Amino acid sequence: MRILISGSSGLIGTAVADALVRHGHTVQRLVRPASKSRADSGGVRWDPASGELDAAAAEGADAVVNLAGASIGEGRWTAARKQLLRSSRIESTRNLVGALGKLRKPPGVFVSASAVGYFGDRGDEELTEESIAGGDFLATLCRDWENEAATASNFGARAVCTRFGIVLARDGGALPRMVLPFKFGAGGRLGSGKQWMSWLTLAEVANIVKFVLENESLSGAVNAVAPQAVRNAEFTKTLASVLHRPAIFPAPAFALKLALGEMAQGLLLSSQRVLPARLLVAGHQFQTTDLRVALREVLAK
Repeated sequence: MRILISGSSGLIGTAVADALVRHGHTVQRLVRPASKSRADSGGVRWDPASGELDAAAAEGADAVVNLAGASIGEGRWTAARKQLLRSSRIESTRNLVGALGKLRKPPGVFVSASAVGYFGDRGDEELTEESIAGGDFLATLCRDWENEAATASNFGARAVCTRFGIVLARDGGALPRMVLPFKFGAGGRLGSGKQWMSWLTLAEVANIVKFVLENESLSGAVNAVAPQAVRNAEFTKTLASVLHRPAIFPAPAFALKLALGEMAQGLLLSSQRVLPARLLVAGHQFQTTDLRVALREVLAK
């Protein structure tokens, strides 16, 4: 399969591209016109702001994996930051789908990233792909992002939105920030610690994207998380054990909100107990379902 990938230079994009190549697929990166990186050789020029796509280079691709978007955890969610988070996902996806639809032969599969933030803060409720969206900023962002990706079906593509949980990776994403206070002996639960955390490893992300690309029975939303969500208190205790550090300094919710504003509630204190229902029905075999094993593997690499 010949696959185009946007956001290919990021943490997830790099892992996905490498995994697809290892499994025999041909990967071409969608790269911005101003990019001069050697890694972009052989890439397809793409401007997410204007929607300009090198149609000749993109023609004949079998699938597209859309992973572009500004980092959700970099900086407070000011009005300007929120606008960037939306435009880098929603507008770029709209432009990409529009450009692909103009090709003589558009790709047959369009896989777009999303996140479990789609559900908002849901307490102990078990959430499947059929559960409704939440109403906070992150939920609205994910909902609108998925709606744009779904329009790829207008040109006949099988459109899939993978709702990723917290991605565990040693050298990027949320985990290094979680590990840091433990290294100084100051780690602990966040807020009450009762909030559910839905997680998966970076390697599992790549496996799920590959599975979704190759499995024609999957379309629409797919919850991309390990089968066993854990409460923050359990996650904290397990991480501390793996690191051989104490976990005795909880971070109060008010302090997190004071330091991070709205982002604290959206990313750290909200509870999402998400089940990968559609992946399980489709027969996806998870690499790691035990959090302790996953953390040991990730942090040992």
